[in-house]
Amino acid sequence: MSDLNLTPAAARALHLAAQGMLQPRRRKASKADVIEAIRRMGVLQIDTISVVARSPYLVLWSRLGDYDPAWLEQHLAEGLLFEYWAHEACFVPIEDYRLYRHRMIDPAAMGWKYSETWMRERAGEVEQVLSHIRKHGPTRSSDFERSDGKAGGWWEWKPEKRSLEVLFTSGALMIARRHNFQRVYDLAERVHPAWDDSQMPTMADTRREFALRAVKAIGACKAAWIPDYHRTRRPHVDPDALVDEGLLLRARVAGWDEPVYIHPDHRALAERAGAGLLAPTVTTLLSPFDPIVWDRRRALELFNFDYRLECYTPADKRRYGYFTLPILRRGVLAGRIDAKAHRRQGVFELKSVALEPGVRISERFAADVAAAVLRCARWHGCPEIRVTQALPEAFAAVLAQALGERAGDQPQAA
Repeated sequence: MSDLNLTPAAARALHLAAQGMLQPRRRKASKADVIEAIRRMGVLQIDTISVVARSPYLVLWSRLGDYDPAWLEQHLAEGLLFEYWAHEACFVPIEDYRLYRHRMIDPAAMGWKYSETWMRERAGEVEQVLSHIRKHGPTRSSDFERSDGKAGGWWEWKPEKRSLEVLFTSGALMIARRHNFQRVYDLAERVHPAWDDSQMPTMADTRREFALRAVKAIGACKAAWIPDYHRTRRPHVDPDALVDEGLLLRARVAGWDEPVYIHPDHRALAERAGAGLLAPTVTTLLSPFDPIVWDRRRALELFNFDYRLECYTPADKRRYGYFTLPILRRGVLAGRIDAKAHRRQGVFELKSVALEPGVRISERFAADVAAAVLRCARWHGCPEIRVTQALPEAFAAVLAQALGERAGDQPQAA
């Protein structure tokens, strides 16, 4: 396997296959498919922005098609998932709790996610929050009234919310379930009663397993891409040492100076990719927090796609829009759509559609993109699609026509 050579397109195909995004699904998704998709990715990042479906739901839709979003929270409440700081705040399969336990034991190393000063100076208040949960059971932040006269906001959490969050980061509390997407906190021993710290692997074994899981999730993985996947800290595992132990495979990608690493479980896929037999056929929209694009450097090096989430950029300085969804089309990140679901009006607005330079506009391309947009809009409960702007301008008419043909009526276009 060390002499396997891949083209860049084959490396992309292997990546998409590892993520479960090579070919469209042939059957309707079931509840079990939700947990299986998360296990394949390893983590499912959480974000609360809801101009379209919140990110974790959208990431699953990209892989599963139409499914019931309630299944995700049901898996959490049933104990098959837990929440913690992985890539960022993520849903993680409960069997991987052991890998994150070291972070809970050393929460001060988690940076802004934990405050030693708060725990020290507000020890009495923190204990009151814990006592409340011990006595009254699972608790939301909203169960505590604000008493400091401030209006609130994520940058000015009320004291109880800050205490809940530092207790969560330290592992004293876990998320028992979500209610209207609000976290419901409970004592860790009640949420995960089967856990005992004797089950915790050594730090060295934890680092190795994170590295192996990152390579498996990415498919064809440069060494520099490994730490970002689970946000692991130094010292990083040397993937060449894992190759020497037979735990990873090594390959070359044409035009790349450094090697890539492949998990042995993907040996057959890698051989098919090397022979040009992996053909990506999925066309879909991605969340900004999808593992395919969340690492900006990897997206640029693997897909030649320069992607930045602009929701935190001042409006007058945005280039593409508030919450742009990358367009994955048959193995290529071909553009991005700034979309908004007007759910009450039943309108899915394409505020801006921007294609990448060099993308060839054809009827087949437009049909693929239109079909993905329609699927996404209907999943959002929005039967009408409104195109406000599309660039290049030549694409606007082609897209509008394709949407009209697919939907059975002409969508509104600016």
